[in-house]
Amino acid sequence: MVKLFGICGSPRQGATDWIVREALRYAEERWNAETRYFTVRGKKLNFCLHCDHCIKEKSCVHDDGMTEVYAGFAWADAVLIGTPVYQGTLSGQAKVLIDRMRAFAASNPHGLRGKLGGAIADGGDRIGGQEPAIRAITDFYVINEMIPVGGGAFGANLGATFWSKDKGAAGVEEDKEGLKSLYKTVDRLVEVWRMLQGGDKRV
Repeated sequence: MVKLFGICGSPRQGATDWIVREALRYAEERWNAETRYFTVRGKKLNFCLHCDHCIKEKSCVHDDGMTEVYAGFAWADAVLIGTPVYQGTLSGQAKVLIDRMRAFAASNPHGLRGKLGGAIADGGDRIGGQEPAIRAITDFYVINEMIPVGGGAFGANLGATFWSKDKGAAGVEEDKEGLKSLYKTVDRLVEVWRMLQGGDKRV
């Protein structure tokens, strides 16, 4: 059973929250996945100061909401990070979360090696920065020795993308192409995980 950690990088309870929860619901229903969910909404997440406390002491100088994130990454086989598009890329909250994972790497340099990572981005415009946002998340996976997984050609190349038309959860729920890209991305994450376990050759 794959363990999937879903992260919502939106400070609002809207489109991104709905998408990540839908991804976890689908993974549970289709793949019998064990899931955890984290949202940045309402959490205190301090900026990374690059103070090197984590390098020297093997722990972060901040004691905040990232504790739950660190635990989720340690637990998971696969991680799915979702972000709304802000100014053509990922949200500030999602960026802080990614930056703060430096402390995780400092305490365990190869702790994320071989874990799988998928990405989701939603925007109010059809072409508003979804791909740059996904690439920023994918770069984080690569830097931390994770294996980035997209949904495959013809609809979900780099991951799942949604057009909310600025209608929040209702908007993304209506985006049938976005939903197809989401399900393809989740399917591919699980299929690659099963392949790596030696239990499924359909990749």
